[in-house]
Amino acid sequence: MENRNPKPDPEKGRLSPEEIRELAAAAVRDIPERVKKWAAVMGITYGRITIRNQKSRWASCSTLGNLNFNCLMMLMPETIRDYLVVHELCHRKEMNHSKRFWAEVEAVIPDYRACEKWLKTNGESIMGRMW
Repeated sequence: MENRNPKPDPEKGRLSPEEIRELAAAAVRDIPERVKKWAAVMGITYGRITIRNQKSRWASCSTLGNLNFNCLMMLMPETIRDYLVVHELCHRKEMNHSKRFWAEVEAVIPDYRACEKWLKTNGESIMGRMW
């Protein structure tokens, strides 16, 4: 089910439990590798990685450095998945969304604003498939 460049389709209905399981299995293979790659590039450590099927959040980082990612990320282009991974890893340096945080993100993903725009434009239709 891994699609390299999926295009969100608002006409698609809810995901079946089987489709969600397939997305979660793909995410377990994909996301930890992305985290490992970007953490090495950024010189950042992290704790446990968890894949969930959440209805309202793409990812999060705890104060202990544990990272949570939504399996629906697998419906996004790779560049957006990379952005979300980098975003959470930057929280290991700045646990907020201050100017310093965004400077950390921009140092790794200079066009992060385009990723944010993509999420604002397409995120709701993807998230809506979980309901």
